[in-house]
Amino acid sequence: MASYRSSQRLNPLSLLAQLSSRQANGCLQVSSGSVVWSIYLEQGKLIYASDSVDPFERLDRHLRRLSRQIPTLVSAVRVQIRLIFESDLESKSSHNPDYQAICWLLNQQYLNSSQAATLIEELAEEVIESLLGVKEGTYQLIDQDQVEALPKFCRLELRTLVERCYEQLRRKRSSETTSVTVALYSKASEENGTQEKIDIHQKKIQKNHHIYADKNRTNYAKKQLNNLSKTTYNIACIDDSPTVLNAINSFLDDKSFSVVMINDPVRALMQVVRIKPDLILLDVEMPNLDGYELCSLLRKHPLFKTTPIIMVTGNTGFLDRAKAKLVRASGYLTKPFNQSELLKMVFKHLS
Repeated sequence: MASYRSSQRLNPLSLLAQLSSRQANGCLQVSSGSVVWSIYLEQGKLIYASDSVDPFERLDRHLRRLSRQIPTLVSAVRVQIRLIFESDLESKSSHNPDYQAICWLLNQQYLNSSQAATLIEELAEEVIESLLGVKEGTYQLIDQDQVEALPKFCRLELRTLVERCYEQLRRKRSSETTSVTVALYSKASEENGTQEKIDIHQKKIQKNHHIYADKNRTNYAKKQLNNLSKTTYNIACIDDSPTVLNAINSFLDDKSFSVVMINDPVRALMQVVRIKPDLILLDVEMPNLDGYELCSLLRKHPLFKTTPIIMVTGNTGFLDRAKAKLVRASGYLTKPFNQSELLKMVFKHLS
């Protein structure tokens, strides 16, 4: 089967059918725009499938669903996976780090072989379904060395899987078409009676636009002044409460600080890795993940071995402070706190 390195019209359904019937070996890579799909095959059977659109977000979503049946698959484990393997994806230091993450889950006995096979099949369905929607791009079948090196947990019938995905995609498109038709009909029937409301709404928008324009000019001036600062510290605030995040943001509203607010430690972890903050303010009590656990995981990452991490909590007991020391937190800030107390703590550790 020929490989096409220059963009052309593609029929993924036909392409996958050929690979299945010819019992192909290797990794099929399909590129369209900025997205790359990787389909690993052994004798026409699917071993694994992934794409470049945030594979760890997809993996985390499926692991969250699995955690309902597997109690040990807690948030801290999913955070640890991203800390260990997601950086490999950005640096491209290894192939298929999301598959390696699944292998790690087996080695650590968070999953058994049967659960891993089910997980791989669910991930493959999502990836194949997105691939079937591609109309134009390039593809190539890479030699089987990459596939031979992979531990094998399942060998899925490619033709059966593709047919199932195609049927699901067809149903979704049919449902979307029906929804659009109904929406257009409803819109057309309402237009005659809502013109006056639209005019009033547009006037409000124009008025608000002038107000926002003035605010934007003020904010722009502030930013320009902030740029004159010799030193700007990046502060990451991790807390599930928007009220607390907004309070910290307003307290640190100074040209010396650039504040990044994060309300989901599991999904936003790589955001912390990317921005490489000078200091982290970390809430202790969050519904999805204990702050002490997250602090301990961050300390295991080479980027955060010496980064100041301040635990923010309403607990003032000796046991809580002892926990903070055990996970090597740099400081302990008790709620409620005022601007002076926060700044004192921040500058103490930044200096």
